Amino acid sequence: MTTSKALPALPLLAPLVAAGTIASPAAAATVSVTIPRINVAEYHRPYVVGWLEPAAGGPARTIFVWYDVKKAGREPGTKWLADLRSWWRKGGRSLNLPADGLSGATRAPGTYQVALPANLPAGQYVFKVEAARETGGRELVSVPITVPVKKSASAAGTSELGAVTIR
Repeated sequence: MTTSKALPALPLLAPLVAAGTIASPAAAATVSVTIPRINVAEYHRPYVVGWLEPAAGGPARTIFVWYDVKKAGREPGTKWLADLRSWWRKGGRSLNLPADGLSGATRAPGTYQVALPANLPAGQYVFKVEAARETGGRELVSVPITVPVKKSASAAGTSELGAVTIR
């Protein structure tokens, strides 16, 4: 009678882990959004939203919404989201806010990283970022992308938004 011993699985998996064959799910692409420093007497942080639209048309998917989440009372922070007109018309008005994983406070000037969802179906999309600022302007930047993202794409605003890059 022959007896066999089960070999520990860890040594067998080590080459696969080292080669990157077994790892956590592939990381989704990352969007970098730059909010420029604007030298004006009365500066207010902008409301900024990012969303994806299929290039061939279809429903938009909101990726992030940065607004005054803590403002309450007669004029809550959500009241001014309608100033993000393109997003608002495309589907923002039907979004229940605050939304887990999407909503966040307004951001100071700087560059911020946001991950795209890993479960996006392959295809052609347009990533849009819109900003609106009290006593300031509005701006919309569009970046065409192909999912899965294999090469970076970018576009830049001229006033309220800086570079928007997808890697």
